[in-house]
Amino acid sequence: MSNNTERKESKFEPSRRSFLTKLWIGLGVFALAEFVGVVFAFLRPRKSKVGEKNSDAIITAGAVDKFAPNSVTAFVRGRFYLSRLENGGFLALSRRCTHLGCTVPWVEKEKKFACPCHASTFDIAGNVINSPAPRALDIYPVFIENSMVKVDTGKPIKRSEFRAEQVTYQKKT
Repeated sequence: MSNNTERKESKFEPSRRSFLTKLWIGLGVFALAEFVGVVFAFLRPRKSKVGEKNSDAIITAGAVDKFAPNSVTAFVRGRFYLSRLENGGFLALSRRCTHLGCTVPWVEKEKKFACPCHASTFDIAGNVINSPAPRALDIYPVFIENSMVKVDTGKPIKRSEFRAEQVTYQKKT
C-alpha cells in the first residue's frame, strides 16, 4: 500500500522539468508582450505640441550692433544661422539641407553654405546655388525688441525661394 500512496502523491507534486517548462513558457509570453508593446509604441504617431508654448523656442541672439552686415553667425543651441544681409536685414536660416537633412556649414571665404553630403550650395539668404537641393533653406521667424535680435525656433517655415518680405529690419526710432 505504501507504493500506491507514494505514486498518488508524486502526481500532485510538480517535477523539476514541469516547473522549468512552465517558467520558460511564462518568460516567453512576457517577452512576446514586451515586443508587441515596443512595436506599437514605434508605430503610434507622436503627439503634437501645438497648444503648448515652449519657452526654449525663443532664443535671444544678441544686440543688433553685434552682427556685421554681410555676415553669418552660427547658433548651436538653436540649430540655426543668423544671417545679416548687406542691407542690414536679418534672416534665421535652418542648418538642415533641404535635400536630405545634412547639416550645412557656412564657408566664410566662399560666402556660401556648402552641404557636405551631396554638394548642394546656398547663398547668404539661403537660396539654392547648386542642386540637388530642391528649395531654399527653411527659415525661422526673427523679431527685434529693444535692439535685441530674437529668433523663434519653435517651428521652421518652409519656403521655395528667398523673398524680400522674409527679411526682418530694425525699426528706426
